[in-house]
Amino acid sequence: MDRVIVYDGECSFCSGVVKFIRRHDRRMIFRYTPLQAEEGSRILTAAGLPVSENGTVVYKRDDNHYLRSSAALHILKDLGGLWSIFFIFIIVPPIIRDGVYRFIARNRHRLAGLLS
Repeated sequence: MDRVIVYDGECSFCSGVVKFIRRHDRRMIFRYTPLQAEEGSRILTAAGLPVSENGTVVYKRDDNHYLRSSAALHILKDLGGLWSIFFIFIIVPPIIRDGVYRFIARNRHRLAGLLS
């Protein structure tokens, strides 16, 4: 199974989240690519996003592309263990989940210190 997390490689907060996932990915099932890399650009395009997009995490799992809060929840589910409990929030309508996601994305540079 191909599992690729596309993130903003120029964002300290985003890089901190990737470090968190790597620490907890005991089965080593994820690959990571910054959206600024060629592979990241290809995945953004395949997900229907412009290459200039930098505020959206994309989780590519095989032929599926999950965006924003759906990506985060599917990543936590695939991490397994207690992290998968958070997948229950998938029942919250995407308009609400993605609203919270967009708020965090807009403020991610200020939040970077929280993950240090």
